[in-house]
Amino acid sequence: MTFKELKISEPLLKALAEKGYTQPTPIQEQAILPALANHDILGLAQTGTGKTAAFTLPIIEQILQDNTQSKKRNIKALILTPTRELAIQINESLKDYTKYTNIRHCVIFGGVKQNSQVETLKGGIDILVATPGRLLDLMSQGFINLKHIKHFVLDEADRMLDMGFIHDIKRLLPKLPKEKQTLFFSATMPQSIHSLSRSILSNPIKVEVAPVSSVIDTIDQFIYFVEKKEKNNLLLNILKEDKKQSVLVFSRTKHGADKIARVLSKAGIGSEAIHGNKSQNTRQRTLSNFKSRKTRVLIATDIAARGIDIDNLELVVNYDLPDVPETYVHRIGRTGRAGNSGKALSFCTPDERVMLRSIQKLTGKRLPVARI
Repeated sequence: MTFKELKISEPLLKALAEKGYTQPTPIQEQAILPALANHDILGLAQTGTGKTAAFTLPIIEQILQDNTQSKKRNIKALILTPTRELAIQINESLKDYTKYTNIRHCVIFGGVKQNSQVETLKGGIDILVATPGRLLDLMSQGFINLKHIKHFVLDEADRMLDMGFIHDIKRLLPKLPKEKQTLFFSATMPQSIHSLSRSILSNPIKVEVAPVSSVIDTIDQFIYFVEKKEKNNLLLNILKEDKKQSVLVFSRTKHGADKIARVLSKAGIGSEAIHGNKSQNTRQRTLSNFKSRKTRVLIATDIAARGIDIDNLELVVNYDLPDVPETYVHRIGRTGRAGNSGKALSFCTPDERVMLRSIQKLTGKRLPVARI
């Protein structure tokens, strides 16, 4: 199947071709046509499956085909996402896809001054990408009106709930028109997410790809059994022996991420940490340095890493095993993308063995043991 067969119009096809998109991904094949037909969508898809295009392309198409547009630009589509990084990434995708259209879009998030965001909003936009806190804040100040919304996207719904945004979402929903299309995407579907989806979707089409228990075959995975005090030395040895250029290291805590970065920097290994305590400008600069390979090693917490999309990421290291087994799949799925091979190494201390058992139960695979 091609994007043309998915009823994508010429301006978008041209933009997609420039991005090198030749074939739709499975989630795009399943979601775009029903979304274009204005159905609600319940999507179960993890990061890296192409879901951003799966919901943005049909929204762009429907706005282009809308003949009821008034002279004043009102916000027609709202994309709500949990983290600043993911919001910025979605807005960058919109910039690429709308290159040959007159559609306007913008992104708003907290952690930075609101002035430039407010000025863009005043100029009139069609699509708004937002994190919950800043959205509600600007709404309370009278800068945002959602009564003209025709398309509402709730992206990364499971992470939204993990981060405590459920109350913000419940405050927001009554402010949206009853008659609208809702596109609901989540990497996992625990009962809380299932209940939320049932409360806001109307006869949705369910699309599901890359179940969370699946682990990409192109990723070589290994486990190191190690004492807690030996983790730093083990990481240093791996980075010195394995000369891979881009390495993403996961830490369970913000303090731990900073500590790892200091250890690596002291050893002469270019590294930076990214987490929620860093300012937005610092986070963006850190991410930019990693993407451009100025920085070899990025140490991240799970919340800060949501939305990090790096081409040709060669190695993921789980310095700490995650408390939630599904998170392991999300972490290692950042390597081995687009047909490339990847490698994921995990450290396991005696008190983390229960986490390892949960991961192996979820994935149905025993991780081969690497020797120190």
